[in-house]
Amino acid sequence: MNSEQAHSVWRAPRWALAVLLAALSMLGPFSIDTYLPAFGGIAAALGATPVQMQQTLSAYLFGFAFMNLFHGALADSFGRRPVLLAGSAVFTLASIGCALSDSIGALVAFRALQGLSAGAGMVVSRAVVRDLFAPADAQRMLSQVTIFFGVAPAIAPVIGAQLLTHAGWEAIFWCLALIGAALWLAGWRLLPETLPPARRQSFRARHLLRGYRQLGSDPRFLLLALASGVPFNGMFLYVLAAPVFLGEHLGLAPTQFFWFFVSTIAGVMGGAWVSGRSAGRLSPQAQIRRGFLIMAAVSLANLAGNLLWAPALPWALLPIALYAFGWAQMVPVVTLMVLDLFPERRGMASSLQAGIGSAANGLVAGVLVPLVMHSSVALAGASLALMGVGLGAWLYVRPRLGSPH
Repeated sequence: MNSEQAHSVWRAPRWALAVLLAALSMLGPFSIDTYLPAFGGIAAALGATPVQMQQTLSAYLFGFAFMNLFHGALADSFGRRPVLLAGSAVFTLASIGCALSDSIGALVAFRALQGLSAGAGMVVSRAVVRDLFAPADAQRMLSQVTIFFGVAPAIAPVIGAQLLTHAGWEAIFWCLALIGAALWLAGWRLLPETLPPARRQSFRARHLLRGYRQLGSDPRFLLLALASGVPFNGMFLYVLAAPVFLGEHLGLAPTQFFWFFVSTIAGVMGGAWVSGRSAGRLSPQAQIRRGFLIMAAVSLANLAGNLLWAPALPWALLPIALYAFGWAQMVPVVTLMVLDLFPERRGMASSLQAGIGSAANGLVAGVLVPLVMHSSVALAGASLALMGVGLGAWLYVRPRLGSPH
């Protein structure tokens, strides 16, 4: 679709579309970060153990990861708009269920339902962008979405803590229900359908399985998904290890953790801004090369610094922010390459890419972080290794992609 056709479908300013898609995309992480400050309050109110409280998070993450595999396939078959609206509606009802829960079992069940529905916006919005715009314009739009998206992790814990303090833990989920309802209304009033009926895929099981097999057996798809998903964990492992990294290694009080998240988010938003400015000016390969060069240089410097000195402010936070800056420059470009491998199955491609990323995140969270978090050198080495996996995948697949778009 060219820019004139896109304008006929979406008549409002493009930044407004970016805000709407970013809000839909950030629903998933936002609903995690807002309720984390309330763990203690919820446990006291419902008589829950720490293990049971962890189950409220695990149920959400499992539902989120599982359904990420199918949101896109549903959007390829029934259209983008119905899936986004259904996801917002189910999320709203699940949030109301969480707010009304009077037992930990009920809260776990409704959190799982939240997770099953929250990923629709993140998966389907990528397909919407590529449906509407040519590659350069799509990259600019994805970069804008990333910039707006980056605000969520910074403000969500603050909002959650304020609601907990002034209105109780239930208010957090009532707030999420209001956000879900507002997104449903905005989507119903504003969001166009970007996938014409003639381009939709059959929802028959055999046809779907053929599509999953086609994508899953294509080495280009798998390697591009690894090139975008695995390097993310080079900075995400520091987020997962934040209590130990910031509290033990840097000696910061919890009230000072804010600086770590602000600097990292600033890196993501800055890299996304540069990516948008580079769209149409630099080739996709040149942008990806620049992103990996920044991440590689910063990772090596981070490891060297931790080998030579004990971690300290401010230098210990700077490499993570710069790494995020490099990652955010290349990931919109790689995402578009993933979507364009199978134009007729962009939703499914977005789903599987998100699924591979979620699997990598889960392995890093459950296996790698506990092994390395108590050593700043091991953290830096693990970050370098994760970046190396992504770089290796990109270097291997690059000659097999053909001419750039």
